[in-house]
Amino acid sequence: MTKAATLYGAKTHTETLRPGPLRPANIIRNKFPTYKNGSNGIVIKLADGPEMPPLKEIVAKETADLLDRRQRLSVRELAMKFEKGLNTATLLSNEVKWRQVALLERDILLKNLKSILESLRGRVTGKTKDEIEESISMVEILAVQLSKREAELLQQKEEVTKLAKSLKQASEDAKRIVEEERANAHTEIESAKNAVQRVQQAVQEHEKMSQSTGKQDMEELKKEAREARRIKMLHQPSKAMDLENEIRILRKTFAEKSTDCVNLLKELELHKRLKENGTPSFDLEGLQCLGSVLRIVALSGTHMDLSNISIQWFRIHPKESNKEIISGATRPVYALEPHDVGRYLQAEIDVGGEIAVAKTAGPVDPDAGLVEYVETLVRKPETEFNVVVLQLNGIEQPKESVHVLNVGRLRMRLTKGKSVVAKEFYSSSMQLCGVRGGGEAASQAMFWQPSNDLSLVLAFETARERNTAIMLARRFAIDCNIILAGPGDKTPW
Repeated sequence: MTKAATLYGAKTHTETLRPGPLRPANIIRNKFPTYKNGSNGIVIKLADGPEMPPLKEIVAKETADLLDRRQRLSVRELAMKFEKGLNTATLLSNEVKWRQVALLERDILLKNLKSILESLRGRVTGKTKDEIEESISMVEILAVQLSKREAELLQQKEEVTKLAKSLKQASEDAKRIVEEERANAHTEIESAKNAVQRVQQAVQEHEKMSQSTGKQDMEELKKEAREARRIKMLHQPSKAMDLENEIRILRKTFAEKSTDCVNLLKELELHKRLKENGTPSFDLEGLQCLGSVLRIVALSGTHMDLSNISIQWFRIHPKESNKEIISGATRPVYALEPHDVGRYLQAEIDVGGEIAVAKTAGPVDPDAGLVEYVETLVRKPETEFNVVVLQLNGIEQPKESVHVLNVGRLRMRLTKGKSVVAKEFYSSSMQLCGVRGGGEAASQAMFWQPSNDLSLVLAFETARERNTAIMLARRFAIDCNIILAGPGDKTPW
């Protein structure tokens, strides 16, 4: 064996024992099978790398994946996928070529090895010759295996070539479809642009026509308005003036008749009292309508000081005989408030233990137009009034500062600038009425008790504003199921 190895080494270093080019075999030397000495002689073992799936399965998997995702990809993505598959097939084809070259290199190497072993077999004898023959048989078996592997590689090469052609064709078809779709998209975009331009032109024309038509209509309306105004000035002023004069005359006549009727009723009442007893007689002076002030006057012809005489005012319902005392009304002067509308007012004067009575000739009349005005204000969420605080919890207050009284749907609020003096929701403890203590501004003053520990006397600019505020607050309170009245009042208005 040593001699054979020596001879083999000597032969390999000479040019005569190298029949063919062996340098290309260096490319795959790390993949060539290694030799081992075993108990039965030389054993050849192929040093194959990690197992890889066949090229056919790889290409088939890629193709199936492309077909499965074809419905979810756009045309451009499909073309890119086909190009990727084509690149993959090209790489696989190149790999098959390299493997084929490697097989050719292995075939050449095996032929050279077989020729060397053949030359050695003729030179050795004995056991070494048997080992060389066994090695020659193993080389022949390996050559058969390599020929089978080469046939398989050729078949795979053909399949890969077919798939590459089909993928190339599919890629070309995809590119053609992309170009067609791009052309169709450009055509549709151009048609959409043209349609938008036509619509914009139509809209602009319509706007121009609308503006011109609107100007014409406006001019016609102005002409008609001028013509109507001219006709009205020609025909209606005389009629309107006649109606106003007639209404003015009727009002004046009605006022005169009302005054005469009230005077006659007072005279009749006076004659009845004089016949019944000899006590001094009193009468009520002033208009019997909301917003005015009633004053007790003596009818005996002499002036009487009523400041030290006990006086009490009452309300009498026209259909009932019971009297309702007006708490706090104990002065000779009484300012009528909305609670008094529709009722008789009676003042009882205690003169030396005898009671003299002064009564209105009829029920108190409402203020003309006040109810309609209040109904208009009810539609608003709140209304403001400028007031002056005369008293705070019975204490006189300076009259220079002006406050704002806000009457809302749910509450009343009194403010001075940004500070809040009083604020309270409508409740059963709240009291609201006109001032009953008399005085020059009694018809413009209002008593308001927001809570049990706070009471105010507020003066308004006019008596009409005072009555408006009282009626509006009572109307909002009724919407909250609350009846606002003065101290001691029991009858709802």
